Amino acid sequence: MPSSTRLLRGLAPLVSKPSTRPSPSSATSLLLRAWQQPTTTVRQAHTATPGLRPRIQSPAYAILPTQPRRTIFIQTAETPNADSVKFLPNHRVLPEGLNTPFIEYLSPRSTISPPYPSPLAAQLMNIDGVTAVFYGADFITVTKNSEANWAHIRPEVFALITEAITNGQTIVNLSSDKSGGADGQASEEKDSLSYDENDSEVVGMIKELLETRIRPAIQEDGGDIEFKGFEDGYVLLKLRGACRTCDSSTVTLKQGIEGMLMHYIEEVQGVKQILDQEEEIALKEFEKFEEKLRAQKGASSS
Repeated sequence: MPSSTRLLRGLAPLVSKPSTRPSPSSATSLLLRAWQQPTTTVRQAHTATPGLRPRIQSPAYAILPTQPRRTIFIQTAETPNADSVKFLPNHRVLPEGLNTPFIEYLSPRSTISPPYPSPLAAQLMNIDGVTAVFYGADFITVTKNSEANWAHIRPEVFALITEAITNGQTIVNLSSDKSGGADGQASEEKDSLSYDENDSEVVGMIKELLETRIRPAIQEDGGDIEFKGFEDGYVLLKLRGACRTCDSSTVTLKQGIEGMLMHYIEEVQGVKQILDQEEEIALKEFEKFEEKLRAQKGASSS
């Protein structure tokens, strides 16, 4: 048998069939889809499977130099935010037993600050154009600025994640200093949706519904949700990850989350989004931009 034939047969196991790229999904449509499921009570909600699975694009894989037949698949999923991409490394990202369901890094300094310093996040934040790194239990969401190009950023992200996993690098270190709160990194705290014996019955129902029916849809879009309180009939929420800077976050809150909460819990009158100072500034600038466009459109039509 010619040597070229043997070589081709040896490479055959490393060749994978291309997959079809599906259309992106949005948290709003997923929440509405979950809402349209057969009605259950809030106390039964946790037994209903949301049935929300990420729509995955073609996987990217890297061949390890020391083990030619072994591959690591890093899949990507579209998010409603054009500036955020969700990476699924087929490897657990957050340590087992961690009190929080996610970690978000909003500045390079936060990646080396307690309580959760991360060498991988520090490397990702050093990529030109990357503005935030979000860790879920088994996924990583990378957010860039609007001027940066994914064609330049994506290969670097793939390379860094692959290197970290193949080298057995600890993705998240647990610092003994729990003070935190340094430049974009929140101090250590438990999951805001976890059970608290001091919660009222209504707050308990709100948390249960957020945990079982709403959080899965938000996580599918590369983000998460925080419960900030219940005041005067309004549920105070904060979106994280890809959903934090998404233009459709208001639509997600109003048409998806607010509608579902008001449908199941009569005490809920609405939902309010809690914003950081930077987010409030960005929202005001966006509103000014929309107002300017409307004025220009009105002037051209007259």
